[in-house]
Amino acid sequence: MSETTPLLDLPYLQPAQAQKHVTHNEALRLLDACVQLSVPNLGESQPPSDPQPGQRLLVGEGAADVWTGQDHAIAIFVDDAWQFVVPAAGWTAWLQTTGTWATFDGNRWTSMTPSVWGINASADRQTRLAVASEGTLLNHDGTDHRVRINKASQDDTASLLFQTGFSGRAEMGLAGTDGFAVKLSADGQTWRTALTFDPASGLVSGDAVQQTATDATSGRLMRAEHGVLRSDIVGVVGQSNGHPTGALMERHTSAQGHVIKWADGTIMMSRQVTINMNDPAAQTFDYPEAPATVLSGGAVGADAAEATDSVKRQALSDIAIWTDTTGWVILLPQALGAGTLSLNLSAMGLWY
Repeated sequence: MSETTPLLDLPYLQPAQAQKHVTHNEALRLLDACVQLSVPNLGESQPPSDPQPGQRLLVGEGAADVWTGQDHAIAIFVDDAWQFVVPAAGWTAWLQTTGTWATFDGNRWTSMTPSVWGINASADRQTRLAVASEGTLLNHDGTDHRVRINKASQDDTASLLFQTGFSGRAEMGLAGTDGFAVKLSADGQTWRTALTFDPASGLVSGDAVQQTATDATSGRLMRAEHGVLRSDIVGVVGQSNGHPTGALMERHTSAQGHVIKWADGTIMMSRQVTINMNDPAAQTFDYPEAPATVLSGGAVGADAAEATDSVKRQALSDIAIWTDTTGWVILLPQALGAGTLSLNLSAMGLWY
């Protein structure tokens, strides 16, 4: 019959043994040291200067002093001396400082850090954390909370993938570049980049925004340069290859009158003038701005008080008006006598 147990090496009581309590107490002492093993740290290189009775420690590599030669053993301080227990492969110990477990692999103690972790789900080497649940909460512990997704290099991917039946439907993050992107797929095979944000400028592109100034695809977001800002409603109009390049409308006044220009090329001009009713020769008045083409023109009385004068009424009805490339040309059929007539002249055309 063996004198010790096969696993913990506890001494057996022998037949006709004297002082059996010594053997029994030794077995209890070893059990007290090994069962529910809890130690401060993973390994100590030398014993503490003031050990306490019952204190347990894991001996680290290169142990010194009275621990010399006891690397990786369990040291327990009893009866004012250190006693050592050699662990077996698979023994575990609770590390009080870190709140984690350590295991002995047959050669040394190592921290037990799970390589895969499945919570109500199966994890593997690629998906090392798997959770099957109706919800997952990541809460703050004080104030802030930040989730970090890190990748090795610019060409790698750090993203969130949304799936239906484990087939990808949407992805957001840094997918192969350092530009943040939102991608979509209807079948998990063909992907479209809806939005991409340039990391240097912060500007956006992608299938969800206008591709050109004339792109009116339903559902697309309008680019700022293709839309109309409030500051672009009234300003300086311009055009390039038939497309507006400035404001929608321009308005200005000069000594020759008033001008309103539209981005589509329309120009409207007006001017108040006074003609000599005793001059039958052509009287000319320049436009406030020379148009490219004149489409129409006209003249009306500018002072309603003049309507009481029969001669002025006659002059207004007999007046002839033409428009040319530089201004209005007004002609009376004959001299009507001394006096003047106030007119509001108008013309419409194209400014380009």
